[in-house]
Amino acid sequence: MDLGFLLVQSLSGLASASSLFVIASGLTLVFGVTRIVNFAHGSFYMLGAYVAVTLVPWLFEFDRSPLLFFTGVIASALVVGGLGVLMELLLLRRLYKVPELFQLLATFGVVLMVQDAVLWIWGPVEISGPRAPGLRHGVEILGQRFPAYELLLIGVGPAVLGLLWLLMHRTRFGILIRAATRDREMVGALGVNQALLFTGTLFLGAFLAGLGGALQIPRVAVSSQMDLSIITEAFVVTVIGGMGSVPGAFLAAVLIGQLNAFGVLIFPKITLVLVFLLMAAVLVVKPWGLLGRPETAAGRAALPEGILATPRFGAWEKAIAGLAIAAMLAVPVLGDGYAVKVATEILIFALAAFSLNFLVGNGGIVSFGHAAYFGLGAYAAGLLVTKAGLPMEPALLAAPVAGAAFAALFGFFVVRLTGIYLAMLTLAFAQIAYAVCFQWVEVTGGDNGVVGVWPSDWARSRAVFHYLVAACCILGIWALRHVVYAPFGATLRAARDSEARANAIGIDARTHRWLAFTLAGGAAGLAGGLYAFSKGSIDPTLLAIPLSVDFLAMILLGGIQTVMGAVAGAAAFHAIKDFFMPLTDHWRFFLGASIIALVLVFPRGLGGAYGALRGRA
Repeated sequence: MDLGFLLVQSLSGLASASSLFVIASGLTLVFGVTRIVNFAHGSFYMLGAYVAVTLVPWLFEFDRSPLLFFTGVIASALVVGGLGVLMELLLLRRLYKVPELFQLLATFGVVLMVQDAVLWIWGPVEISGPRAPGLRHGVEILGQRFPAYELLLIGVGPAVLGLLWLLMHRTRFGILIRAATRDREMVGALGVNQALLFTGTLFLGAFLAGLGGALQIPRVAVSSQMDLSIITEAFVVTVIGGMGSVPGAFLAAVLIGQLNAFGVLIFPKITLVLVFLLMAAVLVVKPWGLLGRPETAAGRAALPEGILATPRFGAWEKAIAGLAIAAMLAVPVLGDGYAVKVATEILIFALAAFSLNFLVGNGGIVSFGHAAYFGLGAYAAGLLVTKAGLPMEPALLAAPVAGAAFAALFGFFVVRLTGIYLAMLTLAFAQIAYAVCFQWVEVTGGDNGVVGVWPSDWARSRAVFHYLVAACCILGIWALRHVVYAPFGATLRAARDSEARANAIGIDARTHRWLAFTLAGGAAGLAGGLYAFSKGSIDPTLLAIPLSVDFLAMILLGGIQTVMGAVAGAAAFHAIKDFFMPLTDHWRFFLGASIIALVLVFPRGLGGAYGALRGRA
């Protein structure tokens, strides 16, 4: 490799880093002030690109000049900033006092709605944007040609960093943003209008996301999948740099840009893993990021107070549980094949969601990557059947073992952290597992997956397999529920409520959390193994972020304050999905709207609403 090639490769990494910083800076500002983990930030990026690819060609009808091109880019970002304000006024303002996880679920609902709105307005076909006038040529650098537009992008990142520094240090609004990032409650106590501050911050964050998307139209084709592809990288930059730290986001973006630029040359087989390995390493060594600050006690309140009250089943609860079990057992007798399929999947997802709720509700461990153990259990069972030639029975036994083993490995590092950094480390490990399954084509089949994962002959009947799933899932949920009420569950809740006090009375809080993480991973692995045999195939989407978010949606809809709410949430979520999917091609829009409506109407979930009614009675 000559010097010119290395320099051009480095410049390419800087151009990508600059673009990534523009997007991530908005995300880190929004989190620093509002403490919202805004999944819709990727949607604002995508909307910026779509608005720009529509507006800029219209402006070119008057004059194809660089001035009109960049006017269109800025105007697109302003439009997206206005949409951010609209989301804050109509949705987020109603949710600032609810736990952060509910805000996360609401923004995920926005993601689903925006995805279908984009498909409805612009269609499913990728749209290529116009090239920037005057910047279509290449520049000769040490014998290598480099695009002039990429050179411009390299300067955009430092320019945005400088403007944000001036805003933060030379304006009252910026000083308030810095103060709210340090201590939001104290800013409110001093009489600052927090509603106006939050609205301004959401506008700035959405504007930066839209700007980042609009600047991409000469580089990439605009598609409806842009949001999920960028939000993961933006989260990685924000976490590595330190949540709320703009300079940290810039430093992290440069590191990731160079890692991507040279990693593909040095480690071509693990390019998807490198970024998340860096994120995991940073969080393990310095949990609050490169330039971030340790979380305050106020910044850790991701869960409701008094979560997981533990009254045992009364007469009504026993009757409801009995009716639900009887209904599930009666489905193969009374329903058709589709009803059996849906009921089987509800049981599987109920076990997976219950295992996550065991972590979140009982242990205070918020996992953004729980699908990893679900998927690893599925791969363990599927590969033993297809590669090793084993029958279903031993392969199914291996699924919870694989889920528990990887949960024990990852959990050893995860339980050392708290709050949003713990959640982000679970996301990093999940993405590492996803990347390995995606790129290890020789074993896992890559994105094609593995087919032929069928049950044994005695369980080939859909009805018989449904009863097998019902037995495994009901026993798994019963076993985890038993742990909740056992002394281990009580000490786990004590460690959740106050780790310092738990340690003071002789409870090893970290060990309890690690064992709980392992146990939950094993239950999720069992659910994944059952899912693999129900589908007959496995692929990397079983470990991907969307499925982890689905699990979070299930437990939040059910109510993390209750033990059995996750089961109701899984049934409700899957039922909503199966109700809307056959009705329209735009089922994501209605699913997202349903999720948002449930968050607004039942902020404590279906189980919490039932508990409130029971308390009044």
